[in-house]
Amino acid sequence: MGTPSSSIIISTYNWPEALELCLNSILLQTELPGEIVIADDGSGSPTRQVVDAFKNRSPVPVKHIWHEDQGFRLAAIRNKAIAAASGNYIIQIDGDILLHKYFIADHLRFAKKKSFVRASRIYLDDSLTKKLLHLKQSKISIRNKGVTNKTSGIRVPILWPLFETNYKNKGLERYEIHGCNMAFWKDDAISVNGYNEDFTGWGSEDKEFVARLLNAGYEKRFLKLGGIAFHLYHPINPKPRLAHNEHLLEETIRLQHSFCINGINKYLTPA
Repeated sequence: MGTPSSSIIISTYNWPEALELCLNSILLQTELPGEIVIADDGSGSPTRQVVDAFKNRSPVPVKHIWHEDQGFRLAAIRNKAIAAASGNYIIQIDGDILLHKYFIADHLRFAKKKSFVRASRIYLDDSLTKKLLHLKQSKISIRNKGVTNKTSGIRVPILWPLFETNYKNKGLERYEIHGCNMAFWKDDAISVNGYNEDFTGWGSEDKEFVARLLNAGYEKRFLKLGGIAFHLYHPINPKPRLAHNEHLLEETIRLQHSFCINGINKYLTPA
């Protein structure tokens, strides 16, 4: 299989300083995506200014998909971004992620039809995060002081097959995903109707999406020791809707749903 056309989708909300570092880390990639799609959950003008400035120097097209701030609607803005993406392979991250230089190349090399991918994130502590933001520095290494879980940041492509289908892929772990570092085929996402927009507020919208992909027969594969991403520190998000969202997830698992009603189809242009 040749390299698929790709869109990297970056979700963001009112943290333009982090988004700027994230975007700059894309420019450091050994292989660029076909386009960059920013899924903006209602940020104010400082974020738009960062995006507009980046568009002027990006070597690939940049799309800024924005909707009004009506609370945490990550599922909806991701659906809108997926619908707008021109690539047939989606690499999905968050705007507080810094990418290892082989991040996109690794994801594209690992892509396989009828499957989706989970990959790891490396956590940065508060002190290192503040330093990077102050210096506007996007280049990061596991050698930096303030990088936790360093072993997950070692890149060893020859070992990828050892973890691909055997690592964290049994029982409830099958549904675990890092929505800030995953990849899937656009057509596969559309086939299960994308993210379920009944999920509002923080939590579980990515797991429920994964559950429907699994129920539909798609294979989950783990990109371990590759596709490395560094997560800037921030306080834990409030979770007032978590119980409701977890109930929706449990229903999808119990009833083996492979399609949701309130999903991406409303944003798609009829063929």
